[in-house]
Amino acid sequence: MDVDIIAPEGVLKPRAETEILGKRAVEYLLRIGLDEPIRVIDMCCGSGNLAVAIALHVPDCRVWAADLTEAAVRAAKRNVERHKLSDRIEIRQGDLFAAFAADNLKDTVDLVVCNPPYISAARLDGPSADLLLKEPREAFDGGPFGLSIHQRLIRDAAMFLKPDGLLMCEFGEGQHRQVAALIERSKAYHRYEQVVDTIGIPRVAVVRRLDPNDAKQKGPAR
Repeated sequence: MDVDIIAPEGVLKPRAETEILGKRAVEYLLRIGLDEPIRVIDMCCGSGNLAVAIALHVPDCRVWAADLTEAAVRAAKRNVERHKLSDRIEIRQGDLFAAFAADNLKDTVDLVVCNPPYISAARLDGPSADLLLKEPREAFDGGPFGLSIHQRLIRDAAMFLKPDGLLMCEFGEGQHRQVAALIERSKAYHRYEQVVDTIGIPRVAVVRRLDPNDAKQKGPAR
């Protein structure tokens, strides 16, 4: 997305797949045209690559970003300062949405973006162990089936999104059906849209929060 990012050892290196998520987020935010500043949460922000890219491409938005590890938070703050975005991006450290407990963001957010850990613990202890040579386990470990963070993200994002606000999240190759099932079971969103990569593999989910006061709303996110 034409953004310079510093990702030191101990922090997840941004991958090309995450550009799919970032570009879709920017397209949506530039289209909604609200009268008030747009609010965005970047969950599992790592080096802050999504937060910085979104803020640079969407001048009318304010971003709250969070990560679990101190190293990621330090890197994200460094990238925010490097791009002179400290007045529009807040960086927090904490366990998912608990990081925003003092920010009064519930029911106010237009978009939540997330590139969560989505590799199973077994793969990290076996065929994907090389990923851990210079990057932290927390950035990859999605639990026994690779979807533990997705489960919590999908459940808790609904409390922070406005009605009709969007959740966009990346997932691993072959995980689209499981992610769809988690969204369906939450009963908090419209049916989801899949965004595919350049060879047609689903890599990003886009879902719109249902208005709890209107149970008749149905259909795919648009």
